[in-house]
Amino acid sequence: MPTSDPVSAGTVSDRPLIDPPRERLEHLGPRALGDAELLGLLLRTGGPGVSAREVGAAMLSRVGGLRGLACASGRELAACRGVGPVKAASVLASLELGRRLAAHRLQAGTPLRTAEEVYRHFYPSLRDLRREQFLAVLVDGRHRVIRTELISQGTLNASLVHPREVFRCALREAAAALVVVHNHPSGDPAPSHEDRDITRRLVDAGELLGVRVLDHVVVAERGYLSFAEQGLLEEDARALPGAAAVRGRRRGHGKGSREVGTPLRPGLRTVDEVGRPRNRSR
Repeated sequence: MPTSDPVSAGTVSDRPLIDPPRERLEHLGPRALGDAELLGLLLRTGGPGVSAREVGAAMLSRVGGLRGLACASGRELAACRGVGPVKAASVLASLELGRRLAAHRLQAGTPLRTAEEVYRHFYPSLRDLRREQFLAVLVDGRHRVIRTELISQGTLNASLVHPREVFRCALREAAAALVVVHNHPSGDPAPSHEDRDITRRLVDAGELLGVRVLDHVVVAERGYLSFAEQGLLEEDARALPGAAAVRGRRRGHGKGSREVGTPLRPGLRTVDEVGRPRNRSR
């Protein structure tokens, strides 16, 4: 009478991933595995006739690699063969944990000193977005963070980013000042005409309401641009204490656009010297 083999019992899609990738991870660590193998371990099971690693490889091919995976929606991931909504949710949750680990967190009560700190906090969460997000970091009289508010999503224009929406939350939280932040999905942090127009309107409104706009930081894949550091805000107390330079690896046109390694001002650093945001022990 044949006996049941606990390893081979069930379909391929029902079996947990028990194969060399998991054994290699245990003996050599996760860095020894390829992208598809790591994704396969996360998925745990494959599909009809395919292993979890093969499903992971097909998923990466479909979305365009790891960067595409980070940008993909849950619906796009779930549509991949052998994935579905449950596995897609696991992948999205893992990606978000990675972003949070990589971020330099601006926690409530943390003094905000430079635009670089703003960049390091928002870069992991904003760099892969396909749509622009506009946020406000509210601070007290000593530039300590109160909280961050999402103001709008979509292409930046005056109708989406109205001063009343920005300062409503600032007045509600009794903020003394704020820093506005938004991303450029194009990867180039050079400010557009619309960016400058919105910034001027916010600065003017802040003067009337007694809530100062300290800076407008544009975050992108190739670096960031600080309006205050670049001199696009008035040269006064609005600049964050300790502000030093516009750091960005960008190619573009208009004021503030420079090639990699070109000094923006004497003695100032580029993004290559600052480095990509990494997790810091607190």
